[in-house]
Amino acid sequence: MYSLNVPVPGAVRRLAADLAPDLAAFESVRDRHTLVVKRFDGEASLARLRERARPLVAGVAPFEARVTGVDAFETPVYGDGPVVYLAVESDGLREVHERFVAEFGAVEPLEGDDYTPHVTLARGRAGPDAGAALSRLRDREVDLSWTVDELGIWSREYREIAARLPLGGR
Repeated sequence: MYSLNVPVPGAVRRLAADLAPDLAAFESVRDRHTLVVKRFDGEASLARLRERARPLVAGVAPFEARVTGVDAFETPVYGDGPVVYLAVESDGLREVHERFVAEFGAVEPLEGDDYTPHVTLARGRAGPDAGAALSRLRDREVDLSWTVDELGIWSREYREIAARLPLGGR
């Protein structure tokens, strides 16, 4: 399976590392951080997916993305909760998401109107102090922004970006 992702900058990875003491209260802590724009269920061919994606990013200028805080999905659609994440705001990201949903359809209930841009940090309660850790994480002041100048087609099989889609005609 593939997904369209925004490569996260080093500053986001450093922020996740800074939050590690409180993230230790959760069952599973992510060591790789991704920002999913669109999932592609049923798309088996990377070459075909890349060719369908190129026209959708044609003319999309680089855009800003901003981490605004830490939050959680208390009862996630899939798997154990909570899912602790960095909340991301970006009008450009939402526009790209909408373009891809119009072309490929939404993976319900994660996409379309329910799409919440985020970078997952951890999930599942590992102990009794997880609630307190989540409160501390939510209270952290976070304001980090970056310019998104490319998107990547992520391969779940290989856990890496398999194709890059530059923005702004690069």
